[in-house]
Amino acid sequence: MIDQVAIIGGTGPEGRGLALRWARAGLKVIIGSRDESRARTTAQELTDQLGGKVQISGAENAAAVAQCDTVVLAVPFEGQVATMKLLKTAFRPSSVLITATVPLASSVGDRGSRVIGVWQGSAAEQAAELAPDGVQVAAAFQNVSAALLMRDGPIECDVIVCSDHKYAREVASDLARKIPGVRAIDGGKLENARIVEQITALLVGINIRYKSHDGGIRITGIESS
Repeated sequence: MIDQVAIIGGTGPEGRGLALRWARAGLKVIIGSRDESRARTTAQELTDQLGGKVQISGAENAAAVAQCDTVVLAVPFEGQVATMKLLKTAFRPSSVLITATVPLASSVGDRGSRVIGVWQGSAAEQAAELAPDGVQVAAAFQNVSAALLMRDGPIECDVIVCSDHKYAREVASDLARKIPGVRAIDGGKLENARIVEQITALLVGINIRYKSHDGGIRITGIESS
């Protein structure tokens, strides 16, 4: 279904980890950053890490978005509004935007084990409000550890996908299944991202208490998706 993806915030831990996993799966990955040189440097580092047998490139954010029908937003919450406003004219018509952003309170100097209130209800709904008409938005990958993404081997974690659009849900689920060990779980409407984002803060607190970086979630009692 998907042959290439742009990752906005691809120079951060989550973005780098997703880029590694999808490049390993054979996708063409474009790392997006406000600083094009930083994006290119990150792309080269990841290419070297994978032995050079992958397709990873770097570009300024708007240029990365303009090249792809599938865009993943992995920027810190405090930068989401400004980033979306700058990218609004760069999206292709009918493209899919997948947001992994979580409004952790650490963005305002508080603890990362809690979230801050968002007027729209969630970071995902805020992104959808800011996205151009015709762009389908899904929320996914908020609960997958960046530390695990950066390693080799399967990841024992589910990705809950929330969207109001069937096609966006399918695209996000396809990306999730490209990561070994990960299952895609249909989380229903985009408004349910409010719950999923809260789970991220819960996992942060659990990881702190257990001195881990690997905590994730599994939904039991259902067939793999």
